[in-house]
Amino acid sequence: MKIKINKIKALFYNDKGAYIKECDIYINGNKIVSIGQKPEDFAADKIINGNKKLAIPGLINAHTHSYMSVFRNIADDLSFEDWLFGRINPLEDKLTEEDIYWGAMLACIEMIKTGTTCFVDMNMNMQSVIRAVTDTGMRAVLSRGLVGKGNDEGGRKRLEETIDAYKNCKNDNISFLLGPHAPYTCDCEYLKIVTDTAKKYNLGMTIHLSESENEVENIKKAHKMSPIELMDKIGLFEAPVIAAHCVWLSDNDIKILADKNVSVATNPKSNLKLANGIAPLTKMHDHGINITIGTDSTASNNSLNMFSEMNYTALLHKGVTHDPTVINASDVLRFATKNAAIAVSNKNLGEIKEGMLADITILDIDCPQFYPENELVSALVYSAAGYETDTVIINGRILMENKILTTVDTERVYAECERVIERIDR
Repeated sequence: MKIKINKIKALFYNDKGAYIKECDIYINGNKIVSIGQKPEDFAADKIINGNKKLAIPGLINAHTHSYMSVFRNIADDLSFEDWLFGRINPLEDKLTEEDIYWGAMLACIEMIKTGTTCFVDMNMNMQSVIRAVTDTGMRAVLSRGLVGKGNDEGGRKRLEETIDAYKNCKNDNISFLLGPHAPYTCDCEYLKIVTDTAKKYNLGMTIHLSESENEVENIKKAHKMSPIELMDKIGLFEAPVIAAHCVWLSDNDIKILADKNVSVATNPKSNLKLANGIAPLTKMHDHGINITIGTDSTASNNSLNMFSEMNYTALLHKGVTHDPTVINASDVLRFATKNAAIAVSNKNLGEIKEGMLADITILDIDCPQFYPENELVSALVYSAAGYETDTVIINGRILMENKILTTVDTERVYAECERVIERIDR
C-alpha cells in the first residue's frame, strides 16, 4: 500500500537533539520513501490528514513480559521477593499456552493504543507470543526466559525452544534474542552455555542485572564480585546485550557496561513500585552507555504505557540529582526510539527518515494538554498521556486508525483474560 501523510508536524533528530517540522510523509510498502517531496509516479492508496496531528517514530519498549498482562493489579505493595517468589511464580506455573497467548494479546493492544510499535519481550512460551504478535501485526524482539543449572534438561529445553523459534519463524516483524533470566536463576555454567549458543547463532541477549540490592549482595557473597563483573568474567558481554534494570551499580560496573557496549533498559516505575531503587542513569549517560526504556510487565508496573515511562525517566533523575538540566526531553525521546533501535540491532527503526521502516505513531494534539503549542518536544515527555495516540502504522500497515484497532477484537481479548484469572486465582 502507498500511504501519504499530508502536512503533518513530525519529530526528527539532528546532532543537537530532537526537533519538530511540518512535512508530507510518503510510504510505499513497508518503507518511508520520502519526506517532503513527492516521489515520481507516487499515487497514494491512502491519504492521512495531518491537521492537528503529530507524527513520531514508533516507540520501542525495551523490556517487558507481555504474557504477564493477566497479572495486572494482582500482586501490589509487596517486597520484591514476596512479589516474585510468593505471588507471581506460583501463578505463572498455572498458565497454559492459550493463557500466555491471551496475555500477550492484551499487552499488544495496550502498547498499540499508547504508541508503541515494537517491544523486547521475555516470555514463557515462544509460540504463544509469536502467534499474538502475528495476529496483531506488531513488531517484536522475542526471547524465551531461560532458567537453568549446568546442562540440566529443563534449561536445555528452554534454550532449544528459542532456537527452534528463531529457525522456523516466518514473520519478518519478529526477531530474536536469547533471554537468560538473571544470575540468581542461572548458574555460571548455564550462562556460559547460553553465551556460546548466542555466539553460534549470532544472536544478542537480554538479561535482568543488578535489579535489587539483595541480588547484588547475594552474588557478591557467592562470587566475590558484582553481577556485572560476574557477567563480564563469564564472557556474556562478548555478544550484544540488553541489560534490564541496572539499579545497583558501582563505578566499575558502569565502566564495564560502557566498555562492552552493553545497552541498558531502565524501568523506573517498576523499580520504584517494588522499592528496588533508582538506577544511576545520569552517570550511565555521562559514560556514553546506550540507554533505553522499558516498562517491565504489568505485574510490576501495572502499565505498558511508554509515555508514562518517559515522563518518569525525565522527572525522576532531575529530582534525585537536584539538577533540572539532566536527562532532558530530547534525551528521553531518543532513549525510546533511536537508542532502542540500536539495542535491538535494527538500523531501520527509530526515526522518521527516508529508507527507514514505516513504523510511525500519530498523535492527536488537538487536546488541552498540548495547548498552547509552545514546544512539542517537551510536550511529548512532560504533557502527553499516551492515549492521544490516534493512528499507528507498523511495517507500512495501519494497525489503528482514528483510535480504532484494525486487527484485533478487543472485547474478545478482554473476556478471555478475565477467564484466565478467574480460573487460576479466584
